[in-house]
Formats: sequence, structure tokens, C-alpha cells
Amino acid sequence: MESFSFSDFPEDVQLTVLSFLSPKEIATFACTSKRFGSLCKSDDRLWYSMCERRWGAETQIKKWGDGKIAYKLLYKTLSEWENLIGFWRRSGGQPAVNFSSPPLIFFEWGPSFLAGSRVSPSHDGTYNVLKSPFLWMSLSPDGEMVNFLQPNGEVRLWDDFVKCCQLGFVEDFVSVNVNFMGGCHVLVEENYSSFYPEYRSIVLGKSPSLLNLNSRTEDGGEGSSEECLVTEMYTQLANKISPGGERAWRKQRKKEKERQGRRRWEPEHFVKILDFSPTPARPLQGLWKGICDDINLDFYLVAYDAGGIICRRVSDLSSGSAAPVFWTSNTTLIKFPFSPDEEYLYDSRVHRRALAAANPIHCQHPWRETEDEVVSHIMYINSSYDLVVRDSSGISANPPQGEGRIWQYKDGTFGFGFFWDNFIIDLKCMVEDGCLLDAVEV
Repeated sequence: MESFSFSDFPEDVQLTVLSFLSPKEIATFACTSKRFGSLCKSDDRLWYSMCERRWGAETQIKKWGDGKIAYKLLYKTLSEWENLIGFWRRSGGQPAVNFSSPPLIFFEWGPSFLAGSRVSPSHDGTYNVLKSPFLWMSLSPDGEMVNFLQPNGEVRLWDDFVKCCQLGFVEDFVSVNVNFMGGCHVLVEENYSSFYPEYRSIVLGKSPSLLNLNSRTEDGGEGSSEECLVTEMYTQLANKISPGGERAWRKQRKKEKERQGRRRWEPEHFVKILDFSPTPARPLQGLWKGICDDINLDFYLVAYDAGGIICRRVSDLSSGSAAPVFWTSNTTLIKFPFSPDEEYLYDSRVHRRALAAANPIHCQHPWRETEDEVVSHIMYINSSYDLVVRDSSGISANPPQGEGRIWQYKDGTFGFGFFWDNFIIDLKCMVEDGCLLDAVEV
């Protein structure tokens, strides 16, 4: 039988085979010969095929960078940006400048961009989730990152936001850098051009530490941005030690304050929510929505860890000291049949849940007693970490079997309630197969 080597196959077949390899494997293969090295540099054939195979079902590869971008660079960029897909929560306190910073962001693919949407609860008595533009990430034809953030939320539709970004009507938006700090942490900070307007037409989507630009300095001379920074630092030092330097130094400080005053966005951190959907092993984990005490829809994040299960409101997660809505160290689910006491505890309560928006008569009262749910499991929960509260006689005032219950239904959803009231807050999943449920663009 005659044997064949890889060189004997037609070039189209070779490129098809190579398109299944990783960039590291392609780089290794390119070192085997000059011919294969040239083959691996085929941008329109090899690297386009790799982009199309990996992301073609999610986005339109030929539309990125107006179809003029190098596909090898596009592959490298999208490989990094792909990790953004999903849900992210704000971490740390909200800066005063970022008055409309969202506590929850959902990233998804667009035709030629990555879209980061604000996700917020509706206030119409339904389970609808409001989705509005927050961050637009794309690439210019020469491969520069172009990221614009909408700080005030005035543009409500993604089509309008995208048109403004693509046509250059970005006066009301903020050019930002999205800097990865590991796989699950990003820093969103205002772009360098926000501080140096003379570079605005050149600097798009680059971090200050990565800039290597050639432009005109303030005095009209030629120079790089790095040279400008060095010159400015030298000037500030010279003004301090030279004759009359005190006046020049105050002038320099005034100039710096004016520059800081032009800031429209303070650096803000976001952390990825990895487990946003329930699994068979962890049926309660993920993002949930339900009617809270103030008769409005709210978002909840339930997480499993080594200590048990904890639930917090998403709006409270930016504070590290946020108290849990409920928690338990005992994750055991009690199966049907239940004791008469447990059945009475459930049957005597009123379900707090959203009503259909099509029934405006009842939307003002989003809790009502519903038909009996089919409960499959029960779990004991507590409302705070401080479990042992003793009365004057030294006896624990907390119930021996927790302060409340979780009632898991056969459809996979669940409700929870506590002994001090007469309600069950029924929760509904926010996400299914990575998609946001009941989303409404506003």
C-alpha cells in the first residue's frame, strides 16, 4: 500500500486540517518547513476558517472591523473577549461619578461587536427583566480596540446605541478600557484619550500602560505620549525646585485638577458570576428573581460553598459585608412525605409572586394566595449568621430547626419563608441555556 505524507494532500485539505489546531499547535507546525510556515500565515484562508469555526454561529466574522481586519488578530482578540460572555456583578463601592453604574451586566455576542447590557428588575408587577445598553466593544479596521460605555442610560435600545458608536456620534458616551485581571475579574476605566483630547482620534481602547502613539504635543511639537508623560513629570519636578517654582507648581496642580475634573467614569471592578444556573447536583444555585418586601421584583444569587448554601440580593453584592437573605450549613433536602406540622407550615402561608402583566387589575398587589404548589423537598434555613440568641434564662431563642424553610417544587423552582411572617417568596430562574429569560429592551 502506498503511503502518503501531509505534503501530498492538496493545499485546501491541508488548510482544513490546520484549522482544527490551536494557535500554539499551528506555531509549532509552522517551524517544520518554509512551505508550511507560509501556509500557516494564510490570513484569509486559515485564520478566517478558524474564526468562522469557533465563533461563526455567534457573530458575523466578516463584519468585524468593516471586513478589513486581519483574521489572526481577530482570533487573538475574540479568544480573550470570549471569557466576557455571561453575567458579571459590580465589586466594591459605587464611585460618586458612576451614579448609574449597574450592579449586574450581561455580555453577549453582537453581529460585529460584544454587547454588555445593564440588567435590572422591572417595576410593573411582572417577572420581566429590563435590558439596556451599557458597554459596546468592537475593533477598528486596523485592529484597534474601540470600547464605548454609556454612563447615564439615556439610550435605551441597542440598535440606537450601536448606530451612534459606528457613526461616531459618541459625545455622550465614554471611551473606556476593559482590562482583564485574571479570568473572572475585569477593570473598566476611562480611556487615556479622555485625559488627552488631542489623542482622541488616535487612542481608542488602549490601556495607558500599553500606548505607543505618535502625535502632536501641546506645544505643537512631535512626540510620543510616553515622552509627554516624562516631560510633564520633569516639568513638575523642575517647577518645584527652580526659582519661582512655587507659583509654577501651583499652576501645574491646577492643571492636573482640571484634567481630573474632566473624568466622566471612575475605574470600576466587575467579577464574573460563574454558576448562574442550577444543576442536578446543586438545584438551588444561580440567579433567581422574586418579589421582595417592598412589593418590587428583585434579583437573588444563591451560591454553594464549603460552608453550605448562601443567598444574597444582587444589589447588595458590591458590599463585602452584605447580610445574607438566607443561609444554611445543612444542605440536606427532606423528601416527601412530610410531617403534619410541615404541611401546615406551608399550607397556612400566602405566596408572594409576580402576576401577569396582562392583568393590570392585580398588578398593584403582586402577592396573592395561589393554588397549591407541588412541593418535592424541604430545607431548613436561617436568616443571619448570628444563630445563637439567648434570652434572660440562658436558653437559645432560635428555633432548633432553623428560622425558616425552603420549599422546592417539582418544576425545579423554589420558594422560601421565615417563621416571623406569613409569606412564601417564590423565585423563578433568570437564565436558561445561557440566555436571559423574560428580557425586555427599554
